[in-house]
Amino acid sequence: MLQTNEPISQTISATELNKIRQKKKILSLLHTHGDTSAPELSKLLKISLPTCFALLNDLITLGYVKNLGIGESSGGRKPNLYGLPQNGFYVISCDFARFHAHMAICDCNNKFVTPVVEIDTHIDDPDLVEKLFQTAQKLMNDNQIPNDKVYGLGVDMPGLVDSKTGINYTIKDKKHQNVRRLLKQRFNKLVYVDNDARMHAFGEYHFGEAKKYKDVIFIHWSWGLGLGIFINGQLCSGNKGFAGELSHIPMVENGELCICGKRGCLETIACSNTIMRRVKQGFADQEISSLINNFKDRPEKVTPEDVINAARQGDDFCISILNEIGKAMGKGLSYIIQLLNPEIIVLSGPLSRAKQYVLSPIQQSLNRLCLEKISENTAIIVSELGDQSALLGTSEMVFQKIFTEMDFEGLDR
Repeated sequence: MLQTNEPISQTISATELNKIRQKKKILSLLHTHGDTSAPELSKLLKISLPTCFALLNDLITLGYVKNLGIGESSGGRKPNLYGLPQNGFYVISCDFARFHAHMAICDCNNKFVTPVVEIDTHIDDPDLVEKLFQTAQKLMNDNQIPNDKVYGLGVDMPGLVDSKTGINYTIKDKKHQNVRRLLKQRFNKLVYVDNDARMHAFGEYHFGEAKKYKDVIFIHWSWGLGLGIFINGQLCSGNKGFAGELSHIPMVENGELCICGKRGCLETIACSNTIMRRVKQGFADQEISSLINNFKDRPEKVTPEDVINAARQGDDFCISILNEIGKAMGKGLSYIIQLLNPEIIVLSGPLSRAKQYVLSPIQQSLNRLCLEKISENTAIIVSELGDQSALLGTSEMVFQKIFTEMDFEGLDR
């Protein structure tokens, strides 16, 4: 039902090309707004109602749209509603963390139709492409999703990702850096690759609390600090797609060595590595702590989540660690707030789950470092979507690419 990246014939008239664009716009609007009446669609498209009905009938004949029957009305005649069929088309969404990835398949109504499965891989895995392909095949087979109804694949990953080319410059082996090209060769579908923090931000903006705002900062807080920026409702990627490298802003002169090769980056004082370094020192100093006591025979097994759980149980040592990284994060956020003056900052990722143990010290830093007039109207919240924001954001970005870049079979009729 879909032709990948094939140009529409040059023999089609301007009128027919306009009809094709309008049909694609209808598909996009039904995807975004859900079930919608023809009068509402005609208003959104700024076309006459008879023209809208004609376009809808064409799309129904082709199987892209479904007449859902009579809907609710606040008064007057109840309108027919139109929507995308649940089994119309799908996209595969994949979200990378540091040591693994998650994958699920999403339908055209923004619903996951498969379980979210974990993949044992990472961005420098030489078998990355094949592992993603095999996992996708299994998901399709197990859930009876035809391959020809899967229109695209979206992958978000940590690192310096150029979303225009799909190249991840952080991958060590240069022959594996062009992730989009390698995935396209294996999947033979539309492929979109972007930075994980930007896709977390995209998911929050479309499906989370951030959808109420236009100027939004999103922070994915884990082993690194991923930053997603929305300015006036537009995702900011920068010149080469590298906007948002908050992790590697130097904060401490001659500080700890960062993975990027510089010293004293924000990542070295405000992330999971900071926690683990402080825990290691705590074992060496024989700190009085339930965490140290519980893991005395296996200190290598401690995780940041264990520290957060111990803090919730009142462990002073762990509370002090979270207080330390919260204050450091607040310093980083103070720069962002004074530069961009956002309406809201959304925190996500494992460390955001510490909630009040990091939010209070963050606010302390902001009170000390920010001009009150700039920071007083910036709300800081913890994401309710959690890790699913990236999967949702990535799938939504792929759908937007499908509705603008792909040629749908039969739409020129």
